[in-house]
Amino acid sequence: MNQNNLDPESMLKGRMAETLVEDLLKQSGNKVYRFGYEAILQNLTQIQQNFSRHTDVGERIRTIPDFIVIDIKGDPVFLEVKFRWDGKSHNNDKEKLNLISEFWKAKIIIVNRTEKPYFRVITPPYFDKNGLLVGKPLIEESSWKIDETIYDKFETLVEKYLTPTLIPQNAENNSIGFKAE
Repeated sequence: MNQNNLDPESMLKGRMAETLVEDLLKQSGNKVYRFGYEAILQNLTQIQQNFSRHTDVGERIRTIPDFIVIDIKGDPVFLEVKFRWDGKSHNNDKEKLNLISEFWKAKIIIVNRTEKPYFRVITPPYFDKNGLLVGKPLIEESSWKIDETIYDKFETLVEKYLTPTLIPQNAENNSIGFKAE
């Protein structure tokens, strides 16, 4: 599904997830910079006719990660944030996530609302041989400083603000599972 076709609640919760991750990382002492399609290319509509989404450049632009985070060694790491109600990748995510891996080698934080830990990090390759996302709880990520007290506060914020309100909680969603590392 194209992001323009997402329901408004999912789009809002996705933006909230990005902000929660950004603030969690910053409050834990990391340097975080907005990157991403929306941050860099606000005038994209003016140049859209100059590139095709189906070219190498078009695909790279479409998959620009949301953030650059400076790791504990001082190296920049690309980071994409995805909100999924159930923590699982949607069927149509696999192609986009594979492009993010190919073009950017980005880490991805999946924020979910149905199963703790609510923040999980995955690194390329994102999927195992069975097509399941492979990741670990964000609190276990060693390349960033994650303060446990701050992390717990953000888990509480997920519970408070990312509860489904407009989307039926039992909705069928064609998803791909998640597997711990």
